[in-house]
Amino acid sequence: MVRSEGGYAGNVTSQEAFDKLSNQQDATLVDVRTQAEWAFVGIPDLRPIGKEPVLVEWQGFPSSGPNPEFAGTISDHLIKKGLDQSAPIYFLCRSGVRSQAAAVALTQVGHTHCFNISDGFEGPLDADSHRGTQSGWKAAGLPWIQS
Repeated sequence: MVRSEGGYAGNVTSQEAFDKLSNQQDATLVDVRTQAEWAFVGIPDLRPIGKEPVLVEWQGFPSSGPNPEFAGTISDHLIKKGLDQSAPIYFLCRSGVRSQAAAVALTQVGHTHCFNISDGFEGPLDADSHRGTQSGWKAAGLPWIQS
């Protein structure tokens, strides 16, 4: 089992995750943000590499706790794709906090290669209190779409 001190396989940047998703057939991206974030901010577009992100809320808005169906939903999705608990999973949220919690949670139920995309989809706030300009999926110029 691959596990960092944080209780999961470790952190990667958005670019590193995209490279792994592009080169590892069994690698999966799980976007743990809320439905509102997916609809209004956008989602990673994995069509250029023949994949699609798995969209499962870690914590709904304005809920006060994690989605109780989270681990089961992810596990069911992987089984449907013919993948087992050793498949690499890359977790993404806005800025790397919720996705880290999700990586820990899935590791705790037996998945062995759970990675946190530490710079997230939008990254941290810049000097003007805006996201998406310094780091993260969007700032790295990786493919994404908005509905």
